[in-house]
Amino acid sequence: MAVATDSVRGSSVSTAEEQRIFVASQWQLTWWRFRKHRVAVASGVVVAAFYLAVLGADFLAYSNPNASEAQRSLMPPQPIHWFDDGRFRPHVYGLKGARDPKTFKRVYQADPTQRIPIRFFAQGFEYRFLGLIPMWRHLIGVDPGRDAAGTIFLLGTDVQGRDLWSRLMYGTRISLTIGLLGVTLSLVLGVALGGLSGFYGGIADTVIQRVIEILRSIPTIPLWMGLAAALPRDWSILQIYFAITIIISLLGWTELARVVSARLVGCSQMRTIFVHMVPSFMSHIIAATTLALPAMIISETALSFLGLGLRPPAISWGVLLQQAQNVQTVAISPWLMIPAVPVIIVVMAFNFLGDGLRDAADPYGR
Repeated sequence: MAVATDSVRGSSVSTAEEQRIFVASQWQLTWWRFRKHRVAVASGVVVAAFYLAVLGADFLAYSNPNASEAQRSLMPPQPIHWFDDGRFRPHVYGLKGARDPKTFKRVYQADPTQRIPIRFFAQGFEYRFLGLIPMWRHLIGVDPGRDAAGTIFLLGTDVQGRDLWSRLMYGTRISLTIGLLGVTLSLVLGVALGGLSGFYGGIADTVIQRVIEILRSIPTIPLWMGLAAALPRDWSILQIYFAITIIISLLGWTELARVVSARLVGCSQMRTIFVHMVPSFMSHIIAATTLALPAMIISETALSFLGLGLRPPAISWGVLLQQAQNVQTVAISPWLMIPAVPVIIVVMAFNFLGDGLRDAADPYGR
């Protein structure tokens, strides 16, 4: 009797689950499938963390990213020591600099006798949180009586003596927003022009497809380099920022437009397009978008690295990596390659996230 009761209960639970799936919307099914993709979920957390860093770049930076001093050029990273005599007292060791008599280069050594305590939510340079709220609190810093710009360098300094951690936080903001704005513009252009091409056909389809073929026939990297090099040298940082974003996005919409156009051929009503057809190829849009976003980030990084994109005093991952072009400098100061680490992490996270979203959004997937 007990076995029969358990069997009935299991059957009722199974029936309830099946009914729940049958009445669920496409978005609910997508979310349920996505949650089972652990790598994609973890990648989504990583991507979200990076964009939180974009919002809080000023809060995470503890010194002015453009503050420089020749006396602290190419200082090595100062690792954080979390405990002192068994008690939780985060601190870093001070650095002593001396001139090498053979190479005449300034070398630094950690001084364990000089312990610089690190404070959380410490006071520092003033900024506007989200561009609106004036604040001077930072995630980490030193005692109010000390100069945070001249005492801690968690990732070392560059050739001009600027703190690499603070510059990396600001560079993350620029590089990731360029990728996000660029892929948003590409998404709008791709869906709109691809939809027009597939829905109306005829002359509209011919013109749009020929434009796509012309753009795709041109080598991408030389075209980016040519357009970026044509930007006026006297433009402001903001003007160059939007120009680079537009250049990258105008060349990235063609693949998505072809996908949408191919899926819309034969449609007869606009409602059919957006209500019934769009969910059926949402997985293709997601795949194209998530692959386009890291591609745009890499494009901006490559252009700025070559000196054809954003230019100092603008800060981006590519600008930070410019100082790593010299092999000898990197051999002496390997921490200058640190900005390449977030580039690799973000690109891999977006790819894994895109795979998970694509599989989850596929209406024909299990």
